[in-house]
Formats: sequence, structure tokens, C-alpha cells
Amino acid sequence: MAKPEEKLVDYNPNAGESKPIDLIVPEGSAGSRLDQALHLLLPEYSRSRLQAWIREQWVTLDGTAATPKTKVWGGERVTVLPQVHPSESPFLPEEIALDIVHEDEQLLVVNKPAGLVVHPGSGNWQGTLLNALLHHAPQLAGIPRAGIVHRLDKDTSGLLVVAKTLTAQTDLVRQLQARSVKREYLALVYGEVGRGGMVEAPVGRHPVQRTRMAVVAGGRPAVTRYQVVERLAGCTLLRCRLETGRTHQIRVHMQSIGHPLVGDPVYGGRTAALPAAAREAVRRFGRQALHATRLGLIHPLSREAMEWHAPLPQDMAQLLEALGSVGKEWA
Repeated sequence: MAKPEEKLVDYNPNAGESKPIDLIVPEGSAGSRLDQALHLLLPEYSRSRLQAWIREQWVTLDGTAATPKTKVWGGERVTVLPQVHPSESPFLPEEIALDIVHEDEQLLVVNKPAGLVVHPGSGNWQGTLLNALLHHAPQLAGIPRAGIVHRLDKDTSGLLVVAKTLTAQTDLVRQLQARSVKREYLALVYGEVGRGGMVEAPVGRHPVQRTRMAVVAGGRPAVTRYQVVERLAGCTLLRCRLETGRTHQIRVHMQSIGHPLVGDPVYGGRTAALPAAAREAVRRFGRQALHATRLGLIHPLSREAMEWHAPLPQDMAQLLEALGSVGKEWA
């Protein structure tokens, strides 16, 4: 989901070359483990990072390799070669294929495949859409976040706009904040949804499971409108329109009204109510059934109203067909 309200920060920090750090273990650390003694000597680094460096042999004890549990007795010479964490390194261009729906001097619209992470982060420092964008348009290195102004979850497919100039980025962020960008998704949810409606419920970090989002009293305002497209075997295909762009918004909102997304590993429901063939189709699908199918905005320079459409990817189309869809409304 999009997060336009975040402060834009430069994605490309300056990373200096690491230089060896020579230390002497103090007598007061006698009997301690190497990682404990090192953490006292280098408190600016986390203990887990120091342990990793010891295991990877970036730390020597009297000139030889050691383990985090190696005992020290004081007076030993320790040499540490600090390693830059991926989060502290400049992001690099990577030759990754892009499905470009539209491109001009100001913006780029991409049809993102499921499985592609948008921005580097924990566990995904390479192989992201940002890396692909830097290869496709090297000038994006001079734009914060390589021009990315909103996001899609890793396993959500569909349309995403990227600014190619600072002026375009500022304008697109303002459009997102003003809720004038039109974003429409096709979402397959569990259960029979009787009719269309609207979910207006604040979304924020889950109070206990901090990696999840939830409808919470102190969350940020969020509005999702939905219409019924087609009713299938134990499921309903919905057309969802975002008025806001909170993290996981559609997934959280649909779960909050008792209709979680099919295949969602975090917020999804159980497949027990589905026919056997449908359960197998969902199992093979392996991701949340969510696709950003339409995107509309005002061009930052020409001020022309523009709109793009991305048909369902093959895996989601096959899932709907397996559930008995006739495909007239979403083809």
C-alpha cells in the first residue's frame, strides 16, 4: 500500500571504507566471552553485529580466528575490520526486467509482478524495483527513493507510478496527500459479500504483533470503498478503491469486516469452507489475491488527466477460472 505521507529521504547514503580497529582487551574483562568484551570496547555496534563479524572472521584474537564464545583473559590484541551493513550502503543498479506501461520525461508507470519487493529493506537489500529503476533510468540516482512515491506489497501485483524529476515527485506526493490519485484494485476475498460498501476505520501498528497492521483506535484515518464484481465458490471478487494509502490497508480492512483476502499469509482466513478443488487452487496460488488494476492521476507537467489499466496477471486469472469465474468483468 502507498505511504505518501512519509518524509522523503535520500536513499543513497555515503558509505566510507572500513578501516581496521586495533584494541587491547582490558584486565577487567578477564573470564568474559570475546563478544561480551568486544561490546564493551565498541558500544557503538550492536552485540549481534559484533557476533556476526567474529563468526565471519572479520575479527582476530592475537592474529587468529576465534568464536563469539572464546574466553579472553586480558591483554590480548583484537583486530576488528568493520563491515558496512547493506542498509548503510548505496543501492546499486540491477538489470531486472520491468513491465513499463507508460514513460515520459516526468514519470514512469510500471506493472509490478507479484514477488518483487519495491524498496530495499530487511532481508531484501538487492533485487528490488528500486534497483531495477536505477538500471533503467540512471538519473533516478539523484531523486530521493529513486522516484518511488508509493508502494505495493511484495506479493501484490499491479500499477505503480514513479517520478523521474524532483518536481514530479513533489507534485505526485501532493496528489496522494490530497487523495486525488485514483487507485483501484481487484481483490478476491473469502465468503459471500452481499453488496458493495465502504470501510472507514483507522489503521495502525498491531498493539501486540508489531510486524502486522490492524484497525486500531489510535491509527491513521483510512477509507476503502468496494463493489461486488462476481460471486464464486466460497469467495467474492471485489473492486476496491482507495481514498487513503495506509500500509496493508485493503488487507486489514477486508479482514476487519470478516472477509479476508484469499491466500493472504498474514491476514487471510482458512480454506476449509471452500470446495476441495478450490482449496487446491488457492494452495497453488500461494499469495494474497490482490492486484492494482487501475491508476489515475494528473500529469505533473501537462496537467492532463491520465489513467492506465493493467489486466490480471496469469496466476490470478487462473485462480478465478478455477473457482468458476466467467471473467467478463475483469478480463
